[in-house]
Amino acid sequence: MDDLASLWPRASADDKIDFTNRMGKAMSSLSPDLNREYFMRCLEETANIGDTKQLTMSDMVRTCISLQGGSGGDE
Repeated sequence: MDDLASLWPRASADDKIDFTNRMGKAMSSLSPDLNREYFMRCLEETANIGDTKQLTMSDMVRTCISLQGGSGGDE
């Protein structure tokens, strides 16, 4: 979780799958939508869109959680 997010695009597919599996298992209790597929898509998009030089993987996971929380509002 303390690894820099800028390393994500260069991580192996196996490492990405392992990480997103762990995040999905850990976070699905917050919301069933926070699953492995969601984290894979969110982390890929987040890591490839902006300047992630100072962000950690923990920062990116928090971003993904907050993005998911804002996507299904009843407003």
